[in-house]
Amino acid sequence: MKIVTITPQEAKALVDQGAVLVDVREPGERASGCIANDRNLPLSRLTPVPVESNGKPVIFYCASGARTRMNASALDAIGGPEPKILAGGIMGWVQAGLPVVRG
Repeated sequence: MKIVTITPQEAKALVDQGAVLVDVREPGERASGCIANDRNLPLSRLTPVPVESNGKPVIFYCASGARTRMNASALDAIGGPEPKILAGGIMGWVQAGLPVVRG
């Protein structure tokens, strides 16, 4: 399966419908901001265990989208039936004017 890249607006709409957001950045990077109610699964600790999503879409993100694209195969394997990548990562999310949690 090919993992799909979606816009921040598409991601927000899916999140509003219950999609699962997974931040693949390291814990220290999250201090600069993250998306509310996401899960943190750093790429350095990635295991082949699927993300629990109860059948909802899984959207992966990093800082700019580069790490998620480079690791698309591994993320595809754990992201459920239709895993997605947030285009531009959290930077794209912020540029789209969407809210983040700081601290």
